[in-house]
Amino acid sequence: MDINELIAIVKKKLESQIIIENIIIEDKSFLHKNHAGNQPNRFHLKISFKSEQLRKMKKIDSNKKIYKVLSKEMKDFIHSLQILID
Repeated sequence: MDINELIAIVKKKLESQIIIENIIIEDKSFLHKNHAGNQPNRFHLKISFKSEQLRKMKKIDSNKKIYKVLSKEMKDFIHSLQILID
């Protein structure tokens, strides 16, 4: 899977399960390029949300919800996930 396909899947899954006013997904894989655990086809994503639903939740609960929605992608394609909620 390439990064553009992954971003499209992640966006679609999140928007289908969370009320989101705005979402920006960025590829930050270059940050892990020289790390020992870095693997090809495993990506670092930064997701910036504007979501009243997530903002009302405790940070741990909102992160758990996001990780649950993306459980398959986390297992197969995402090395690292950075989450920002506004």
